[in-house]
Amino acid sequence: MAPHGRLSFVLLVVTLHLGGWHVAPGAATEPEPQAYKLDAIIDLALARNPVVSSAEGHIDQQRGQQTAAGAYPNPTVTGYMGYGEVRDTGRANIRESLQRESLTEYNMTLGQPLEWPSLRSARQRVADGGLATATAGLTETRLNLTTQVKEAFYDLLLAQQDAALARQNLEIVEGVARIVRARVKSGEGPQFEAIKAEVEVLKARQQLTRADNAVRVNRVIVDTLTGGALGFSYVIQGDFAVMPKDVQVEALMARMAIRHPTIQRLLKSVEQSDWKIEYERQSRVPTVTVNGSYWREIGREAVQGGLSVPMPLWYRRQGEIASSLGAKRREEAELLRARNELARAVHQHYQDARTTADLIEVFDKGLLKQAQEALRLAQFSFQQGASSLLDVFDAQRVQRQIQMDYAQARYELSVSLARLERAVGGPL
Repeated sequence: MAPHGRLSFVLLVVTLHLGGWHVAPGAATEPEPQAYKLDAIIDLALARNPVVSSAEGHIDQQRGQQTAAGAYPNPTVTGYMGYGEVRDTGRANIRESLQRESLTEYNMTLGQPLEWPSLRSARQRVADGGLATATAGLTETRLNLTTQVKEAFYDLLLAQQDAALARQNLEIVEGVARIVRARVKSGEGPQFEAIKAEVEVLKARQQLTRADNAVRVNRVIVDTLTGGALGFSYVIQGDFAVMPKDVQVEALMARMAIRHPTIQRLLKSVEQSDWKIEYERQSRVPTVTVNGSYWREIGREAVQGGLSVPMPLWYRRQGEIASSLGAKRREEAELLRARNELARAVHQHYQDARTTADLIEVFDKGLLKQAQEALRLAQFSFQQGASSLLDVFDAQRVQRQIQMDYAQARYELSVSLARLERAVGGPL
């Protein structure tokens, strides 16, 4: 067979072998991990995190209290039955004294409490306030959970970028180490340069290991916030947040004071405390019970009616009223404290975001490109023998540090914006 024919035959066999290898039955291919964006992770957390279920359960509990507050008091039915016998013990007629008369006797009493209308109205208002407070609490819980998910998402995103930079750094260091080993082997460089290069490779591998471990830990944290909906093998897609335009702190403060769910919850709680005070004051008026009864006895049958009125002579709920007044003062103080804390948080996170955005602008305007260009020139000079190994490693460290500082700044901006949204009460 001609050499050209033998070469064609070998290529044909190799092609068929590789093709059969790829289509062989039973070949196991690992499925690609599912990718999640930030909005999808937030939706999963709001649907499956137990803190949301707890807040929803509190709403159901308050709905039950509202139903109980609107119910009318049940009547009370009391009945007695027994055997009765009449004996005539007069001495005028001994024969008749021996006569007896017997009968089944019974009586039944019906009592219906008549609640004071103002007391009933106050109790219903207390229950309505509890439901409104629980509803605002659910909104507050969802807001806090959304912020936690965003912070965890950005933590994982920063860890992934750190791992990517560590992997890139390892590739650069290994490339330099290969050049150094080749020079040492050919006698163009001293042995200690190879040792230094190997030390740098070990450091880079250690940094990559730490970065990969941070990614695993942050992945578990995000999965925990979603109630285990993401699993262990998933990836995230997305980028860090950017500073929105035309955001003024005065408008954010006005929005916080009106729409923040924490403020709404505490306002509803103060209103509920007012109605609790009114309820305790109205409870001093006694509840009247209307009674009606029927009696059947030997020689007697009667229908009766009456009223049962408790007399508040010695105690008129002074303790309950004082306790309700104290609870209202505590709720008002909590409302004032929350307003001050949220105002401080709005100003702080706004200034942090603004300062970090200015720093990111410095990176974008040329610092990143300058560091990358410095590393490229150092590598080129080292390959040409014009610079030392130390110059390359110094340029590489500076370039990686600048990239990490840039990623850290974008991360801090994203976290500041997430916390600013929580302080304001919603998306900016």
